Amino acid sequence: MDKIVLKGITWDHSRGIVPLQAAAQRFSELHPNVQILWEKRSLQAFADYSIEKLTEAYDLLIIDHPWVGSASVTNCVLPLNDYLPEAFLKELQQHSAGASHDSYAYDGKQWALAIDAATPVASMRMDLLQQQQVSAPQTWEEVMTIAAKGKAAAPAIPIDLLMNFYTFCRAHGGDPFQDEAVIDAATGMAALTTMKEFYDLLDRRFFLMNPIAVAEAMSNTNNYWYCPFAYGYSNYARKHYSRHLLIYTNAVTFNGRRLQTTLGGTGIAVSAYGNHQSVALDFAQFVCAPEWQGTAYVLTGGQPGYDFGYDDTVNDQVCNGFFKNTRNTLEHAYVRPRYHGYLHFQDAGGFYIQEYLKGNMLSPQSVLAKLNTLYAESLKPVRPL
Repeated sequence: MDKIVLKGITWDHSRGIVPLQAAAQRFSELHPNVQILWEKRSLQAFADYSIEKLTEAYDLLIIDHPWVGSASVTNCVLPLNDYLPEAFLKELQQHSAGASHDSYAYDGKQWALAIDAATPVASMRMDLLQQQQVSAPQTWEEVMTIAAKGKAAAPAIPIDLLMNFYTFCRAHGGDPFQDEAVIDAATGMAALTTMKEFYDLLDRRFFLMNPIAVAEAMSNTNNYWYCPFAYGYSNYARKHYSRHLLIYTNAVTFNGRRLQTTLGGTGIAVSAYGNHQSVALDFAQFVCAPEWQGTAYVLTGGQPGYDFGYDDTVNDQVCNGFFKNTRNTLEHAYVRPRYHGYLHFQDAGGFYIQEYLKGNMLSPQSVLAKLNTLYAESLKPVRPL
């Protein structure tokens, strides 16, 4: 029997590649004529590079859910509900971690399976908080107290600031992307003001840090006690993964309500251009099945997109309560727009928020004007590639 070789592309972190390599190894043991080679790219490239181009070179792709609107127009990945068993897809939907599974459904098609789930949650060095006799924050006011001491951390590259902008719009009672403006002016200004009050208290080095860099800084130094929101990485809650253990919890309350952070995670999609699509589909089904998502996927460093892994007590023990302690925030996470064109807005919008927080743009009104211009551009018809 001829050897079948599939290529996959994912993102560069233990959470992103190791579970896929482990699954590929086991899949090859079960199907000796199949080899699956996983390559990786940086987290920034994961957000920036054209998925459409990648589908020409890779059989399997790990994608971000806002891209599915483009998938529905370009048809460069397979609509999985046309290929996978209906009962299997229904089981996955029923066991989705929050809105993860449905976030990959668009225009009546399922463009990917939610192999991984994440949303910004709180993380802390419990050992340092205990040394200082400081309780883990429960409210935004308590977060600000830690920030005022110079001991708070948070990712502040443009994409993360944009995700947090959505969070604070929701916290101030607004719902983004409902009208011609991204958000009404009063809510948008309140959100930006709250963010500036917080980020003004942080080390400016965070403007260069993504969630991984923040987790590394918190777990490898004693400089920071607490992060109120960064996409959760259960790896850092595992013993001996990093120098010091991070403990993760749900986001704090703001004006009496828990912060609603912005859904992330990743999905596995199958290229429409591959020569071995049936094998790629079999692997996607294998790695998202309850038997793998609930056990080996977690134990090899993954963060499952389905609650088969969240409900397992062994997984939670290995990750020091990560799944149990952050589940409420994940289940209520805000789902970003996914229309074809939205990524034009997402790619550039966070830059203006960062410029404001750095002090390079003087008014929140100017930020909102820039965001509204980008939003209008993103809604213009885009021809398929």
